[in-house]
Amino acid sequence: MPRRTRLVPPLLAALALAGLALFVSACGYSSDSKEVVEGEVVKLGELKYQVIFSRFLNPNDNEDSAYLVGQPPPPNGSSYFGVFLEVQNKSEATQKLADSFTITDAGNQTFEAIPSESLYAFPLGGEVESQEPIPTPDSTPQQGPIEGSLVLFRLPGAASENRPLTLSIPGPEGPAEVTLDL
Repeated sequence: MPRRTRLVPPLLAALALAGLALFVSACGYSSDSKEVVEGEVVKLGELKYQVIFSRFLNPNDNEDSAYLVGQPPPPNGSSYFGVFLEVQNKSEATQKLADSFTITDAGNQTFEAIPSESLYAFPLGGEVESQEPIPTPDSTPQQGPIEGSLVLFRLPGAASENRPLTLSIPGPEGPAEVTLDL
């Protein structure tokens, strides 16, 4: 066999191995950026926040009605919008959760989170114990279809047209900005 053809299989194997190593190392990549997209983790102080999912909620849908317990019908031209979060406290101390969230649309209109009576509601301003997550294990939101705690907003219809929507989470080093995926 000519020398050239004997080198091709080992060369291809080496290139494939290098590509695999690069891919595997990228999977564990972490960033300290305070500007992330939905699904990425952002660290604020000792807490790691992750927006699992966000979407408009339909009061006439069985699943969504559980998220909207105690809410009046939205005014004409507006809708309820849910942001589902998971928070991890990997520290050795109890940590305070964010007590407010806002969404800003591309037109720079800002919308505040509204109080919620739902069993799925995020505990605004609450605490998370050392080495524990929010939602807590075996809780209603953790066992629910989305497996996240709900931060509820009432948005005008125009907000869905003024994308991207950006969620702001206050924290000790300044707010984190999460671009929501609609």
